[in-house]
Amino acid sequence: MRNIVVEKGMSADGAGAASAEQGGWRVAPDEERRPSLGTMNASIPVPKTGLWVRRFLAFLGPGYMVSVGYMDPGNWATDIAGGSKFGYTLLSVILLSNLMAIVLQALAARLGIVTGRDLAQACRDHYSRPVNLMLWFACELAIIACDLAEVIGTAIALNLLFGIPLVYGAIITAVDVFLVLMLMQRGFRTLEAFVIGLLIVIFGCFIIQIILAAPAIHDIVGGFLPQAKVVTNPEALYIAIGIIGATVMPHNLYLHSSIVQTRAYERTEEGKRSAIRWAVTDSTIALMLALFVNAAILITAATVFHQNGRTDVEEIEQAYQLLSPMLGVGIASTLLAVALLASGVNSTVTATLAGQIVMEGFLHLRIPDWARRLITRGIAIVPVVAVTALYGDQGTNKLLVLSQVILSMQLPFAIIPLVRFVSDKRKMGAFVTPIWLTMLSWVIAGVILVLDIKLLVDTFTGA
Repeated sequence: MRNIVVEKGMSADGAGAASAEQGGWRVAPDEERRPSLGTMNASIPVPKTGLWVRRFLAFLGPGYMVSVGYMDPGNWATDIAGGSKFGYTLLSVILLSNLMAIVLQALAARLGIVTGRDLAQACRDHYSRPVNLMLWFACELAIIACDLAEVIGTAIALNLLFGIPLVYGAIITAVDVFLVLMLMQRGFRTLEAFVIGLLIVIFGCFIIQIILAAPAIHDIVGGFLPQAKVVTNPEALYIAIGIIGATVMPHNLYLHSSIVQTRAYERTEEGKRSAIRWAVTDSTIALMLALFVNAAILITAATVFHQNGRTDVEEIEQAYQLLSPMLGVGIASTLLAVALLASGVNSTVTATLAGQIVMEGFLHLRIPDWARRLITRGIAIVPVVAVTALYGDQGTNKLLVLSQVILSMQLPFAIIPLVRFVSDKRKMGAFVTPIWLTMLSWVIAGVILVLDIKLLVDTFTGA
């Protein structure tokens, strides 16, 4: 269906009009609207009657795909360092960052369901072409940075489990291109099932880790309560900023606003309200799983390393080497590496989809999935191979930190448009966010941006 929109005072053929408004959106004249994710859009049926459980299960999936980004290899180093240096103190920061993520992902789902646009399409229909090109470029950098973290994490896991050198491990990660393609060809539900299966593996590994570490419950509860040390201790504050900065992933906002539209909910006001309710429930439960995984990494580091005087453990390889000897259980280190491998592989699925959504949304340009994946993975592999060959393992750890810095730099370009769109009554109509949620969203955006700016300044100044 062609969507021809005309400005006031302009002729019906749109002559001389560069853009027009409809419901608060700037849309190019004669532009054909494409649904997000093409044929996958509205491909999963939603029962209209019956038990609520059936409707909930129909919406179960997108939240878990989004949660992958909140427990990817980029988060592991900050969680390990926080636990080994400060015990359980920074659990409150993990909780705070997770609550922020829950709010932002709920806004992304609301945008996609109400407007029928993912965040990239919404930006295209609101901003001018030069601004859109800038936003697209910034987002592509973020996806490449995310892919970089996945390559490094997967390569480290392959090295720890099978002794494969990091250089070869990085090259092997290119094979996942074919895995992702195979899953996508079998339908979106298959893709979701694969992601959830690996999340169960990760969850299971850390359940066992927590049981083996046997932390004191009262210490864990105390860690979830905010403490002044987080702010007054500069080193604790720096790690806290790193945890928050590495938690909210910008590509997840684009991803979530798209994949919630794979459900065939009724595109009526009542149908959209129901869809928002179930989608937010799905993402909230899934992000609580991410909270458990990140907290489990920190708790394990606090129990095994901090309480035994090892406050210098900052890297994944260090944790792997020390975990089994200090716990006295041989399988402990293996479980850590298995969870890391599952996390790295899982993240490739969401990065692929996010890349497709961003490219199609901003540019209306679609290239074959295999080409898209090879390009982004190739760009990520090259620096990993080069840095590893020149500087060894220490170089890859610095590269991992750099990838998180790049992600932090992209956050404003995703969060600010999102909050702006969902709080605009012209765009959202009856679904515009209430004043309290709008204020809360801007506060969250402000906190994240200020902390990320500080993280960037400290990183580049060596503070």
